[in-house]
Amino acid sequence: MLHPEGSARFWGATESHDKKMADVARGDIVLFTGQNMVRAVGEVGAIFRNSAFADELWPPQPGETSWRTVYSLLDLSPVEYPYDRLNATLGYRPAHNFPGQMVVRGDKARAVLEEFMITSGTELSSIEASSPSDVVAWDAVRLAALEEKRTHTATFERTRRLVIVERRESELVSEFKQYLSAQGRKAERFYCPAGITDIYLDDPVDAELIEAKSKPTHYHIRQALGQLLDYAPHCPHPVRRLTGLFPNVPAISDIQLLHRYGIDVIHRKVPGVFQRLSAPDERRNLMRQVWSR
Repeated sequence: MLHPEGSARFWGATESHDKKMADVARGDIVLFTGQNMVRAVGEVGAIFRNSAFADELWPPQPGETSWRTVYSLLDLSPVEYPYDRLNATLGYRPAHNFPGQMVVRGDKARAVLEEFMITSGTELSSIEASSPSDVVAWDAVRLAALEEKRTHTATFERTRRLVIVERRESELVSEFKQYLSAQGRKAERFYCPAGITDIYLDDPVDAELIEAKSKPTHYHIRQALGQLLDYAPHCPHPVRRLTGLFPNVPAISDIQLLHRYGIDVIHRKVPGVFQRLSAPDERRNLMRQVWSR
């Protein structure tokens, strides 16, 4: 059963969207938009066409048609992504609005999932899969009904394992990827039993694993340390460097903590420019024996 808890959230589309919705399937990602923001991210569960069922959920007003293509949501999380970032990812003009329903496929869909670091629970259940879903769909037509139930303190029951990286962290990763791209380096991610990495520089000789954090606090430093050590044994190639990425320079004591484990620190100096604080070579060489185990 897709919803063993006995309840589910549903969304729908009218017959005018039948062609667009024809190949939307379980595990595809839905972005709910409104007020110049992506307001929530969901994952498609069951999808079917049933006007009678839809009319029970959303009784049509005079002159309206049924929202007859219905889909459940395996998971739903509130987010706040500005349109300009979404538009830049899709190659649209900055002021582009999303007045209705769209379905985006292929490279554009993958670009959106990568930019916002969204991974479906369905994809995670098949850990051997190496690419994101081919469809990203979103709908702003009936957003008001969703917002009526949403407050700043609302909680959303996580029924699956939809992974959405915190906004400031995903923005930092996006900025650093552009920095790497200017140097001719391509950032990737990989999936493993320990989770999903932020940045992986795949090189048979000098592979590097980078974990990004939205703040350079001691709490976030410890998080980065634990995740890097957890992911390292699963790297496709023996990892040569582990690195924590931060929006500004951490405290000296926290830099020393990471360096103690042979882990580098990269921090933003100014927008678009980053500085590496390398761990001592002897410490890194010693810890490589631990990373790969």
